[in-house]
Amino acid sequence: MAKVKIAIATDGRKGLGDEVAEHFAKAETFTIVTIEGKKAHVEIMENPAAKLLKGRGPTVVRLLRDNGVNTVVAGGFGSGSLALLRQEGFCVARVQPKVKVSEVIRSELYKNTF
Repeated sequence: MAKVKIAIATDGRKGLGDEVAEHFAKAETFTIVTIEGKKAHVEIMENPAAKLLKGRGPTVVRLLRDNGVNTVVAGGFGSGSLALLRQEGFCVARVQPKVKVSEVIRSELYKNTF
């Protein structure tokens, strides 16, 4: 049974009720959804890099990698963050900002990688 750990860039703390943030590394939080079989576990992770002027991408990529995330979803990605995510082997999916996290999971939008 494959385990998928998804980090969805969000700007709140509503879990599945939150919406996808516009920018990956500037997101206030990440809603982390771990899916194993038919079970899902949801947690909220603060983004310590959100307010940094420089180095947001590498900081966030390292944080997510260290937390076992293998798939990342956001409304948009900077070119540096995107290159680093791909270099580190993450699956990356871009969805429309403001889509509910529950819709990303229910409709498996996180599988629409580019």
